[in-house]
Amino acid sequence: MIKKAVFPGSFDPITKGHESIIKRSLDLFDVIYVAIGINTSKKYLFPLEDRKSWIEKTFADEEKIKIITYDTLTTKLCESLGAKYILRGLRNTTDFNFECSIAQTNRVIVPGIETIFMVTDVEQSAINSNIVRDIYIHGGDINPFIPDAVDI
Repeated sequence: MIKKAVFPGSFDPITKGHESIIKRSLDLFDVIYVAIGINTSKKYLFPLEDRKSWIEKTFADEEKIKIITYDTLTTKLCESLGAKYILRGLRNTTDFNFECSIAQTNRVIVPGIETIFMVTDVEQSAINSNIVRDIYIHGGDINPFIPDAVDI
């Protein structure tokens, strides 16, 4: 049986923390769908096409990684792909509390889907897309926080 996971997010932009979680999970799954969620009520800083392109460039040499977009519930996406796992990164206990509630709700919606939590590396534990966007908006250098393939 092929083990498929979905790693959902807005990736606005993708960070080194996202990159690390995805790379570290390659040994666990046969296919990882990096799924860029489209939420029409959310305002993104970077266009969807750019976010998708940056992720494709970051993982260009990795056959197991597929980059997709979606605009439905993550559980419904998992069902349509035949993915039994949702992959999530945790930086701290705040992330855990938030993600745990979502994971429990997802199990009610689709009982066969498991959420797998991976703790970020210490070096990336303070990085999140909100902080990176704020640095970018104010003219700061975000290169230490984003994958080399991101050409902003």
